[in-house]
Amino acid sequence: MQSAWFLGALVVPQLLGLSSGARGAEREWEGGWGGAQEEEQEREALMLKHLQEALGLPAERGDGNPEGTLEDKGTWETEENRPGEEEEEEATPTLSFSPSPSPTPEDPVTYILGRLASLDAGLHQLHVRLHVLDTRVVELTQGLRQLRTAAGDTRDAVQALQEAQSRAEREHGRLEGCLKGLRLGHKCFLLSRDFEAQAAAQARCVSRGGSLAQPADRQQMEALTRYLRGALAPYNWPVWLGVHDRRAEGLYLFENGQRVTFFAWHRAPHPEPSVAPHPLSPNQPNGGALENCVAQASDDGSWWDHDCERRLYYVCEFPF
Repeated sequence: MQSAWFLGALVVPQLLGLSSGARGAEREWEGGWGGAQEEEQEREALMLKHLQEALGLPAERGDGNPEGTLEDKGTWETEENRPGEEEEEEATPTLSFSPSPSPTPEDPVTYILGRLASLDAGLHQLHVRLHVLDTRVVELTQGLRQLRTAAGDTRDAVQALQEAQSRAEREHGRLEGCLKGLRLGHKCFLLSRDFEAQAAAQARCVSRGGSLAQPADRQQMEALTRYLRGALAPYNWPVWLGVHDRRAEGLYLFENGQRVTFFAWHRAPHPEPSVAPHPLSPNQPNGGALENCVAQASDDGSWWDHDCERRLYYVCEFPF
């Protein structure tokens, strides 16, 4: 203890002398070296700050920042208001939240029953919609069946109309052939001035209720010759008859399939036995397999074989 007092007695005067020397030097600095004084103050403040951080002391306020910044003022105001806030917090009762009660075994059962009821309602709605769709499908099926029945009836009606039209056309052709053409016994012949192949001419005659002319004997042949000569004079036109040998060469048949027993083939005139026949009027038939259909000349009524695809006039035959 005595050594401490002794050490204090030695050190205090020296510190006072140093402080007085420092004040004198400070006055000199203030007189001539203001800038050095400020730098010394900054160094002292920095050393003090490092010393406080090393000792763990709180930093002093006011020396370094006498006026204080807005942040410091806000901090001081917060620290000053803290005691009151702590008192208010002590006065305000704290709210405690009690845990929710644990579910009872009945709650899951109720939930499941509710879900099952919802599913049952949804299934009921689906059944209702399916019933509506089934009803609509049945109606559409019935409508489609009715449309098919109506279409079948319409098709039958159209077919009946077509048949009636065909019968009317055949009857009209038959009447026209007998009124405008040549009536001979139970037959009527009518010349058509349209150029057609032999098969097409047969089809045209059939559509009008007849067929290509089929003279069965000399009487019919002579009557048909007079009719054609009077209709086409003064010209000589070949006219299709309903005679052909398409099935077999040399086997001549009518269009109805009957065999031809009467022929009127053209024969070249022979005024003298030593004179050859004229090349433009050879004996008929002479076409072989290339000419299988028969046409009648309108001037003399003779028969000529021709290519069946050649387009000629034709004469139709109608029953009377």
